[in-house]
Amino acid sequence: MEKNEQFKNVKYYENRELSWLKFDERILGEAKDRTNPLFERLKFLSITSSNLDEFFMIRVASLKEMVSAGYKKTDISGLKPSEQLEKIYVQTHKLVDSQYSTYNRSLVPLLNQKGLTVIKHHEDLTKEQCEFADKYFYENVYPVLTPMAVDSSRPFPLIRNKSLNIGALISKKGNKDELDFATVQVPAGLSRIVVLPSEDDENISVVLLEEIIERNLSRLFLNYNVVCAHPYRIMRNADLSIDEDEAADLLKEIQKQIKRRQWGEVIRLEVEKDMDDKLLKHLKKELQVKSDDIYKINGPLDLTFLMKMYSMEGFDDLKVEMYKPKNHPRLLGEYDIFEEIRKGDILLHHPYVTFEPVIHFVRQAAEDENVLAIKQTLYRVSGNSPIIAALAQAAENGKQVTVLVELKARFDEENNIVWAKMLEKAGCHVLYGLVGLKTHSKITLVVRREEDGIRRYVHLGTGNYNDATAKLYTDTGILTCSDAIGEDATAVFNMLSGYSEPLGWNKLSVAPLWLRDRFMALIERETEYALDGKKAHIVAKVNSLCDKQIIAALYAASAAGVEIDLIVRGICCLKTGIPGVSENIRVRSIIGNFLEHARIFYFLNSGDEEIYMASSDWMPRNLDKRVEIMFPIEDYELKIQTKEILNIQLSDNVKAQKLNSEGFYEKVKSRGKEKICAQDFFCKAAKKDIGKINSERKDRVFIPIEKM
Repeated sequence: MEKNEQFKNVKYYENRELSWLKFDERILGEAKDRTNPLFERLKFLSITSSNLDEFFMIRVASLKEMVSAGYKKTDISGLKPSEQLEKIYVQTHKLVDSQYSTYNRSLVPLLNQKGLTVIKHHEDLTKEQCEFADKYFYENVYPVLTPMAVDSSRPFPLIRNKSLNIGALISKKGNKDELDFATVQVPAGLSRIVVLPSEDDENISVVLLEEIIERNLSRLFLNYNVVCAHPYRIMRNADLSIDEDEAADLLKEIQKQIKRRQWGEVIRLEVEKDMDDKLLKHLKKELQVKSDDIYKINGPLDLTFLMKMYSMEGFDDLKVEMYKPKNHPRLLGEYDIFEEIRKGDILLHHPYVTFEPVIHFVRQAAEDENVLAIKQTLYRVSGNSPIIAALAQAAENGKQVTVLVELKARFDEENNIVWAKMLEKAGCHVLYGLVGLKTHSKITLVVRREEDGIRRYVHLGTGNYNDATAKLYTDTGILTCSDAIGEDATAVFNMLSGYSEPLGWNKLSVAPLWLRDRFMALIERETEYALDGKKAHIVAKVNSLCDKQIIAALYAASAAGVEIDLIVRGICCLKTGIPGVSENIRVRSIIGNFLEHARIFYFLNSGDEEIYMASSDWMPRNLDKRVEIMFPIEDYELKIQTKEILNIQLSDNVKAQKLNSEGFYEKVKSRGKEKICAQDFFCKAAKKDIGKINSERKDRVFIPIEKM
């Protein structure tokens, strides 16, 4: 019998896709939460819409391909692809209905009360507003539009992925019996939210761009009557299929595949709820979509426009005050980053502490005459990345610069191609990743010549080298000049740039060859301690948990008596409360103003605590198909700080939701207890002298949170 085989029964596992939908429901819960400021609720509703788009383009598309190929193998929960799709259809239709119920019944009326009116339909415009809308159309919109009619000489046009369009049935004047189809794309380059003129300074009225276009549609089809017109939107399969072994040039192959995204199979059609039946039938036929793939929307299509509304000026009192990341207490004023790292490892906790030290690390390395080489992995970076600029400057300054730019970072392929070409022109040695694998690790190595010889400085992190998302995502990382980690970092880059595969590692654990075994060994060690009658405790903070082998090991640990606390932001295929299996496992998810992104792992280890951080989640793709790095936190002070991060998250009773034994998430009960919001706690702590706070906590021990 395989290891932990008794814990691999399909009834012990949740389907990955259905768990993901529960995650989006938790985000939607924040949009429904009346304790959140109104504009924050708009933001969360926008996020649910954006998330659902990606879910369809990647996950649903993949399942559809499996069904088409006749693939019938079951997932870890025992469901075939066709069965998964059936359940997904039910859940997504419910989710969309809930989204628009929240928008129509709750958010729009509240916006009206706060002085922001969203005109639902162009027929509701006043006379003055109509005049403005018509003038706005003629001056700003009309020149951009390309109306497309369909007849024997003009085939059905390409409808671009995620684009918003207006479909119409038109008839020649004097011939009502013969109907033709026509369509026009709502220009993405123009603001979808159009502010209407108002004599009342305290109240603002807006109308969506598609309503202005629909009102003026007859101007686009002269000599025709517009019988009906309705917005529609499609989602296409956007999962790139690349045969890396056959690709002569990976960069060129990915460029080709990006263009093909616009031609992918249509997997979802969104239409206005009251769309004319004849028009809907025509779209259904031409786009080749099934009834289950059609979503009749009671409101404006594509709620991601709410993020633009969130950015409107004049409503600051309806938003959470924007948090400005604070300086690290050891890195104030003018400082030499290398000198500070030599004093001891530095823990960075973003966005509470600014990402600037990481940028400064690369910039100073680029300018320092004693730096000989810089090596870095890049997965996602910002549009105007200071990291990229510093690397290019380093190469121009004559330093050896090696950068692995992961071209296969989903939906960032085009950006990464641009950065790769720019870095090559600057003189950097650019790698495009490894065949068959994504390089998802976050590591920077700086090799510096010093008086006592060559010293290696390393940054390791859980998040991307993206200065923009570092203000929005919670991530952790360290700056160190540990000799052991420096040697491992060199081995990592030698492995990435050549065929050098180290026989062993000093401190780092690297996927896909070693990390899975390391995680399993750490979990099994706690299991052995529990079986020996010793206290055993595992705490893991991850984005997703869906690896069957890891889950089975956690079940075995729980059955042996190990106390397990899991902080899982998104997908969780593990079930809690199963008698004899997961009674000692507690799962919580935190949805807040920042996206929880850090991966942290704690093992009691019979009192000799071990703490790790990683770029990897507990997912098969991370452990088997990506280059990931897990690194230890060994400095005493930093271990205290990291345990504090975990303890506060496990104490959160404001934004945390617990997974119950029925598979549903419920808010943590806080009645009669001090309210603790982990993200707010870290914001407030960062405003104080963090160094002083942590020095006062030297004698604190890690006390597991009691069952709730």
